[in-house]
Formats: sequence, structure tokens, C-alpha cells
Amino acid sequence: MQSNLYDYLPILLMFIVAGGFVGVTMFVTHKLGPQIKSKIKLDTFECGIESQGNARIPFSIKYFLVAILFVLFDVEVIFMYPWAVNFKELGLFGFIEMLTFMGFLLLGFFYILKKGALKWE
Repeated sequence: MQSNLYDYLPILLMFIVAGGFVGVTMFVTHKLGPQIKSKIKLDTFECGIESQGNARIPFSIKYFLVAILFVLFDVEVIFMYPWAVNFKELGLFGFIEMLTFMGFLLLGFFYILKKGALKWE
């Protein structure tokens, strides 16, 4: 079976329509939305409780780092599901590819361990 460039035209069209929809929606809501700025509207709001203190208190970046690393490795593990479903059809070549993928995954994991990204003080 030889693939043709025209086979990918619906996918390209879908991306163009989706991107156009997002762009048009953002533009229209920005232009047609309310532009009134008042002291009450610009005041901070948090769950109906009056704000106390300074919002610029520094806190550890470790929370964000752990969350980003979780998402990164979680998304990479998702790529193993299609491989597991097609394990027999992919044969030895697919197995070697998955070993390479998992090797890179483990290499990245050991790198973040070596850098101490998951250590808490």
C-alpha cells in the first residue's frame, strides 16, 4: 500500500479548522467582551474570603517541578499502551523500538534523580 499526500488532506484540514476556530473565538470574545474596569472587578478574589497578606510570598519551585515531571513521565507511559495492544504484530523490531524508548525514559529518570529534582529539604 502506497500512501498518497492526498490521504493526509483531511487531517491538515481538521488542524486548520480547529486552529481557526480557536483564533476566531479568542479574538471575538476579546473584542466583544465587557471592557469595564472597576476597583471591585480588579480586586483579588479567592473563594469568597477576603485576601490577607501579600500574594508575592516566595515558595519552593519543587511543587511545580514534581508536577511537570509527573505529567512528562505519565504522558510517555501512555505511548506504551498502543505498543502493548500491537505487540504480536510488531514483532522483534517493535520490541527493540520499545526497549530503546524505555531506555531513553529511564535515562531521563536517572538524570533527574542525579540532579536531585525529587529531593525535598
